[in-house]
Amino acid sequence: MSAQPLSLRFTGNGSEYFRIWIVNLLLSIVTLGIYSPWAKVRRNQYFYRHTLLADSGFDYHGDPKSILKGRVMAVLLFGSYSFFSRFDPTIAAVIFLAILAVLPWLLVRSLRFRLHNTSYRGLRFGFHGQTGPAYWYLLGAPFLGGATLGLLWPWAQQRMTVYTRDHSSFGSARFKFEATAGAFYKIYFWVFLLAVLMFAGAAAAMTLILSSGAFPLEGRSQAGVIGGAAAVLTYFGLVVIVYPFVSARMQNLMWGHTRLGAHRFTARARARDLLWIMISNVLLIGLSLGLFKPFADIRLARYRLESTALLPGGSLADFVAGLQSQAGAAGEEIADIFDFDIAL
Repeated sequence: MSAQPLSLRFTGNGSEYFRIWIVNLLLSIVTLGIYSPWAKVRRNQYFYRHTLLADSGFDYHGDPKSILKGRVMAVLLFGSYSFFSRFDPTIAAVIFLAILAVLPWLLVRSLRFRLHNTSYRGLRFGFHGQTGPAYWYLLGAPFLGGATLGLLWPWAQQRMTVYTRDHSSFGSARFKFEATAGAFYKIYFWVFLLAVLMFAGAAAAMTLILSSGAFPLEGRSQAGVIGGAAAVLTYFGLVVIVYPFVSARMQNLMWGHTRLGAHRFTARARARDLLWIMISNVLLIGLSLGLFKPFADIRLARYRLESTALLPGGSLADFVAGLQSQAGAAGEEIADIFDFDIAL
């Protein structure tokens, strides 16, 4: 008999997080951003420690000084490119190529930092991907996705996910991602179909409005107005609807095809729920002049986390205890190589 699903539970609340958020915001402003790594650690610790699986919380151990080091590096690289792109395109091009050359290395270091500084029941996560393959999975594949005008983007996304998940671990247990590129193409097929239907509906609506004679236009001008207006309406419709649709489907796909040893995961996020949360969050943030932002973060985090569950392939307690006994001496002596995070 299979065990019952263990859903993630999030116990954070908006009023509690508001106090952390407002202090982080004020100190980051006063220190011109220097405090932001410490703010990130406080934020992550709050969210991780209030995320429970089988009544045990996760934890975050990131060192603010390491995050500051990564941010200084990122600001120097991207700031230099932005500066020289205005005055000297040749130097800007050289800096851009240098950024591309080191980007996979930076991303691998950042992934190692994030996972190594995440724990559950005292056992650390880890990332074991090597920099060489990262040039293909995190740079070459996305480049092909863009160069083919998006035709290979779902394939590139599947390749990136395989690389990051298959090289991630909890203790000595490796994660495994099993979805094919076809599952990613299926999501984007619905996006394409939705875009076609939106454009057709907007064009039909504009045709009806213009045929009423309210806006007298010549034949060619009328066709141009209909096409332009339909394209703009489709763009805004996609911005509002597609993001929650893709976000929900990707969450379900990613976790629904991930396993950890004998354990599997599942996710049941719904696009319409995310759409409501996101639209109401944006409205309330605007009406409150930004003060609703921490409450919005809590609402979104709660929905995403509580839509995800572990499907145990056996006793979770025995599984974690077995990994803890294997961790032993291999644990902390390698911690010093995970020394920065470029995430801004």
